[in-house]
Amino acid sequence: MAAPLASLEGACNNLAGKLKSVPAGECKSAGLNVAGSASVQGQPILWRDYRSVKSKTPAKRVLLVGGIHGDELSSVAVTFEWMRRLSDQEKQPFYWRVVPCLNPDGVLAKVSKRVNANGVDLNRNFPTPDWNSKATLYWNNKTKSDPRRYPGKRAGSEPETRWLIDQIKSFKPDAIVSIHAPYGVLDFDGPRTPPQRLGFLNLNELGTYPGSLGNYAGEFLGIPIITLELPHSEASPTVAQSGRIWNDLLKWLERNLPQGAPPLFQRLSDPNWLRNAP
Repeated sequence: MAAPLASLEGACNNLAGKLKSVPAGECKSAGLNVAGSASVQGQPILWRDYRSVKSKTPAKRVLLVGGIHGDELSSVAVTFEWMRRLSDQEKQPFYWRVVPCLNPDGVLAKVSKRVNANGVDLNRNFPTPDWNSKATLYWNNKTKSDPRRYPGKRAGSEPETRWLIDQIKSFKPDAIVSIHAPYGVLDFDGPRTPPQRLGFLNLNELGTYPGSLGNYAGEFLGIPIITLELPHSEASPTVAQSGRIWNDLLKWLERNLPQGAPPLFQRLSDPNWLRNAP
């Protein structure tokens, strides 16, 4: 039986209890929506859209995701900090969908943990074409069955993963920005020339893994995906540091997002592909 869905107020109170930089009142008044889906333990996945008032043509769409790994608290904090910037920057040119914390159960565990409440690494659970043949094999052989990197019993087995897949299919982002920690580098997957630097983060392409979001969205679907690896899991960059990353990110997006209709969503709009997706 599924856990009962927590309220927005309850979810914000819980997040504020973990993140001193995210006051409960600010979270409650941030215009966040409660997703129809929830985590394994009934915590709502919160999200919000920020629409451009500047663009005269349909604005390019950017999906911003924090907290895929629950022990990377800085990724959630920076996502909230960028939500403040989006609220103040109504003339920025993009249409954003922001998911500050995809893995609330991992964040809210007594000791925050990378995996969700089922013990699954959400960043190894996306339905990449190689998942069935490689995910478990990679986990057994390359990670020595590391429980922090368990890919799940099947691709897309977790409600948090399935919800984000649905967002990608419905929102159809032109780019995805995923915030992680603690490697202190800039990673990139998919088409387009990657940025060489965003703020103090320098490009160091880490590669993809069976079931990773970079593999699924970047390599399989062809969506440029920028992965920001912050240097610390708990301590966030200063506001000035995250501001420089933000400004460089906006500049890269303006220069590099394709003109015209999104190029890739032939797969996502093909009913046969949707029926047969892994």
